[in-house]
Amino acid sequence: MAYKKKTKKRQIDSVIAHIKSSFNNTLVSITTMEGDVLMRGSAGQLGFKGSRKGTPFVAGQIASNLAKEMHVLGVKNVEVNLQGPGSGRDAVVRSLQASGLNVSMLRDVTPLPHNGCRPPKKRRV
Repeated sequence: MAYKKKTKKRQIDSVIAHIKSSFNNTLVSITTMEGDVLMRGSAGQLGFKGSRKGTPFVAGQIASNLAKEMHVLGVKNVEVNLQGPGSGRDAVVRSLQASGLNVSMLRDVTPLPHNGCRPPKKRRV
């Protein structure tokens, strides 16, 4: 006989929102301060396809859906890590603030090359 594991409701005060925004899509992961993933969302998960996935409107929809789920957990404070050059970066932050969450920190974690890759050898003609 299989026993069901009892899941207890977590009360979490503050979380980190990791936002990866590319030109084609926006991915949002909500983690605890230790790094345990609580929930995640993307444009494809909401049913958008093709070039519409990279729009700011869809990014706002992702954030508002995740904000509703975060209210159930009791989240009040959010730190935001932004990564990538996409157009959904600002829309996610605005949507999180509009849903009543306190955005305590904005951090840009986009990787930047210090010296880049080695260039190709000189062309000889």
